[in-house]
Amino acid sequence: MRNRKYILILLVFVLFIIEGTVIPWIIPDAWQTRIVPHLAYIAILFITIYDNRHSGLVLGLLFGLLQDVVFYGAIIGAYSFAMGLSSYLLGLVFRSPRAPLPLMMIVVIIGSLLLDSILFGTYSLFELTHQPYTWALMTFIIPNVFVHVVFALIIYVPLRRQLELITKRRSSESQA
Repeated sequence: MRNRKYILILLVFVLFIIEGTVIPWIIPDAWQTRIVPHLAYIAILFITIYDNRHSGLVLGLLFGLLQDVVFYGAIIGAYSFAMGLSSYLLGLVFRSPRAPLPLMMIVVIIGSLLLDSILFGTYSLFELTHQPYTWALMTFIIPNVFVHVVFALIIYVPLRRQLELITKRRSSESQA
């Protein structure tokens, strides 16, 4: 079971690397400033829902801090706070070890909206942006939600299988 958990953490790290190296080559130049997909965050949401909210909190804090340090240096901790808080809250509300596809897509939509809204609020609080929320919603947040849902549909089956194996083994070990 531990090996599978390490493999999932490695998968989230690989997704973090991909979102910084491969994704900029895939996204058209005109959309580069509008779409910033957070693939690692989507995988963290899956871990949060299928495993537990505490794993989502820790992974959100760690990978959010990586986001802050590597990509977005305006405020250290903004992504860490937003990813940790949003994944924990969604795990608190939607915990389901056998979440069906529609529920998981709802979680991804709410999580994406929540992440970008917390980030916008943080940047507005520290006066790093002076645009209204409606502008951010139409320019950045909704396009990101669309990309996140497409990515979540792609990884749903393989990631769900791995997470169900982890929870199944954990429950059988706790019963023995």
